Amino acid sequence: MSADDLPEAAAPGAPSPPPGLVVIGHFDQSPGYAVDRPRGVDSWLFTWTTGGRGRLRQGGTGSPAKPGDLVVLAPGVRQGYGVAPGALHWRFWWAHCQARPSWRPWLRPYDAGDGVHVVGPVPAALHGRVESAFRRMLADARWTGAEAPPATLPADDPVAVAHGTAAHELALCALEEIVLLTASAARTAVPPRGIDARVRRAQALIAADPGAPHTVRSLAEAVVLSPSRFAHLFVQQTGESPMRSLRETRLRHAARLLEGTDLSVERVATASGFASPFHFNRVFHARFGAPPGACRASHR
Repeated sequence: MSADDLPEAAAPGAPSPPPGLVVIGHFDQSPGYAVDRPRGVDSWLFTWTTGGRGRLRQGGTGSPAKPGDLVVLAPGVRQGYGVAPGALHWRFWWAHCQARPSWRPWLRPYDAGDGVHVVGPVPAALHGRVESAFRRMLADARWTGAEAPPATLPADDPVAVAHGTAAHELALCALEEIVLLTASAARTAVPPRGIDARVRRAQALIAADPGAPHTVRSLAEAVVLSPSRFAHLFVQQTGESPMRSLRETRLRHAARLLEGTDLSVERVATASGFASPFHFNRVFHARFGAPPGACRASHR
């Protein structure tokens, strides 16, 4: 399939791109534009809004799409999207592809239900870089390997299908940059209102290196508090103890390693800060409903 075989913009009843392809496009749609896919699609849909407002829904979950939001729809569930009611237009980048397993842990914190992932708001300082990555993705998808990818994008050709292994992988690498940029920035861009700066600092230390030998004492020293005062403040501000927060962060980190690497379960446990593989297996099973090995197999 080529871009010539795809409609200029998806319309009711229009087929979705077949699974396995990487298809990238940029649209600016007027009021009335709407797509309904009752059977869902076999690929993931990534949307990045740059102007106006859109509205996406999947299953029973809906989400607005405004500038600075990355909204991602997982496959297999009835979906629809279009210009939001009352909006003058919706300008957005979109990509259909199979998500790499390593992306899913980054998207999981933004799961709103029914396979809808709302990553945002992304800080304005990153908007230019994200759009540049989408532009690069569109250019790289056209690469034939015989010469450099096109430096400029044809104004009359807003859709591209990646052909060839190199173009396919280059396009996915650009999309991976987008996922990592937006998921990392949105997660920490706006700290919850009222959270003490010292607690935020401790949370940042934990997130930066979950596998480090953090203790209540070491975290308290890093934020210049006594261990008892730090522990009390942390619980008061977050509703959980520092060690419980640390364990949850370590488990999420372990899940990312299991899905995105080939490290053994024992090495994943060690890299995530668990001294005992037996303890790691037990708490991982309790948290995710399956042992680490089974969780990895289900995502592979």
